[in-house]
Amino acid sequence: MILYYAPGACSLADHIALIETRLPYKLISINRDKRTEDGRDYLTVNPKGYVPALELDDGTVLTENLAILAYIAHRSEALLPEDGLTRWRALEAISFMATEIHGGLRPFFKNLPTPEKERARNLLIKHFAVLAQQLGDKAFLLGDRMTIPDPYLFWALKWAPVHGIEVPERLQAYFARMKSLPSVEQALVEEGLA
Repeated sequence: MILYYAPGACSLADHIALIETRLPYKLISINRDKRTEDGRDYLTVNPKGYVPALELDDGTVLTENLAILAYIAHRSEALLPEDGLTRWRALEAISFMATEIHGGLRPFFKNLPTPEKERARNLLIKHFAVLAQQLGDKAFLLGDRMTIPDPYLFWALKWAPVHGIEVPERLQAYFARMKSLPSVEQALVEEGLA
């Protein structure tokens, strides 16, 4: 599989998941001009123009973090319980990450007016408080092992302080724990973010 990524972008979540599940992968970075590191037009891979994109061994391309993370979990039989309520809670949490958390961060990655960013910041503070309550005293968002929302939450928490978004202490401690995991450390090194 090939993961098309940009260092520090939301594709970091997929990168962590690939390492965590030990699925074989190759990385190809995308620059701001939508060119791959080997000079190809990225729009021929993903016409949407953004990362991530995961090219499967048969040439099929998946896009969107939610779909890619679920695919990685399905393919590896890890990061997503096979059945029971925890499976549905993981899907609920990854949906929340994709829509409310990632969606809430979008104004900070675009040149939008300050009032819009302030509205987004206030809403994200509330959303992070909900996630901190959900985390409780658990090691990971849904229990004692990583599931697909965890790498996505790690990525969001990495960007929160950069944009002045306060997160509860519980999530700060969670971020520190996640950052020390071998899969996260490796992804950060491979993306030149360590």
